[in-house]
Amino acid sequence: MLNPVDFSGRPFHFVGIGGIGMSAIAYILAKQGFTVSGSDLSSNRITQKLQDLGVKTFQGHHADNIDLANAPQVVCSTAINQQNPEFQVALANRLPILHRSDLLAALIEQFQAISVAGTHGKTTTSSLVGFLLLKGGIDPSIIIGGEVSAWQGNARLGNGKYLVAEADESDGTLVKFLSHIGIITNIELDHPDHYHNLEQVIEIFQTFAKRCEVVVGSIDCPTVKEHIRLDLTYSLSDPLADYTVTDVQYNPSDTQALVIERGKPLGQISLGLLGKHNLSNALAAIAVARYVGVEWQAIADALPDFVGASRRFEIKGVQNGITFVDDYAHHPSEIIATLASARQQNTTSRVVAIFQPHRYSRTHRFLSEFSHSFTDADMVIVTDIYAASEPNDGKITGSQVAEAIASVRDQVHYLPSLKDIQAFLVKRLQSGDLAVFLGAGNLNQAIAPTMKEIEELPSDSSIN
Repeated sequence: MLNPVDFSGRPFHFVGIGGIGMSAIAYILAKQGFTVSGSDLSSNRITQKLQDLGVKTFQGHHADNIDLANAPQVVCSTAINQQNPEFQVALANRLPILHRSDLLAALIEQFQAISVAGTHGKTTTSSLVGFLLLKGGIDPSIIIGGEVSAWQGNARLGNGKYLVAEADESDGTLVKFLSHIGIITNIELDHPDHYHNLEQVIEIFQTFAKRCEVVVGSIDCPTVKEHIRLDLTYSLSDPLADYTVTDVQYNPSDTQALVIERGKPLGQISLGLLGKHNLSNALAAIAVARYVGVEWQAIADALPDFVGASRRFEIKGVQNGITFVDDYAHHPSEIIATLASARQQNTTSRVVAIFQPHRYSRTHRFLSEFSHSFTDADMVIVTDIYAASEPNDGKITGSQVAEAIASVRDQVHYLPSLKDIQAFLVKRLQSGDLAVFLGAGNLNQAIAPTMKEIEELPSDSSIN
């Protein structure tokens, strides 16, 4: 049962407004003319953008951040502890308390929603769908889990009837959404803190699919093919899929393929995003764009210009011939796909993988899989586990992750802190290297200072 959302003009207050998911919804509401406020532990460019829209933001969580005189609806995500002082004020004053997913579900019902679900690839696929619809003249609204340069952020309010949104399975809340179109990219166990086994994950996706009018799915994923009722299918290899590809070329700077629609050639595409997984994501977006009426030429013209979402193989810069990449990959399957893309781009020089494990439960559950995920890296650096507010049960450490990877390959280094990593990289990176920072935590904070320190090396100094 959804908590009711009041769209009659009652204000909204977001606890944790700077988060990538919360801020996107706050942005849409502010653009729609609602009074919005919120708090977060620190300010960032996302909160600044909201302030520029007239959103009142507070640094830190305090009881007096909530304007009781205006009795706002208080919005929280799963990450907000019930002991949070603002949550406690809302509880004590009987203010409506909404989960982020309640509000997203209510917004979805205002549009013909295209909800993008799946264990991996949600942000890239939803960004691609939004981009193709935008370039096709459909003017969609967009709520995603990453920032995209085409609309300068993680949200966009359009004038069209479609809303493109991510449907997150991490806490099971995707079952709240009633969508016109649902996409399922793949199904794996990724959140052992919430699900005990794959069967529970499958059930959640089955419920999501039943609440969609049209379900689009990848039949390259055996679990999707076997367990989900699909109306539109896509595949990189199955000629019986509604959308597939032939004549695929994985090049260092792009991926090219001939797209086949229901057995008939549509035309050639050039995709700037590298790797098989991104070609699959693009095929999902093509299927949806075609379903809602986007002309093929508009799709073909748009794809080469799509540069991806933030933290999805995002090139942060090149310093002294070293390319620095930030990637959100934190599951073994994602790491394999990301490093395959890195190897595709850097065929003659080294790929250096810097990995920050994310959550103790995930790291412990998938330790064996992680150990075999770095085949395409020439050197692997592992840091301590990023807890993401999860308690440390003492079952797993970053050192153990490094040891597991080192048991199947060489050139593995354990460096506990970001400062340790920075010092190591400054000494060991060399021109031509592709340094890929992998993880959903704060590892990417080491990129800028590492680049700066390398830049400031004496001109007669050589990186070895």
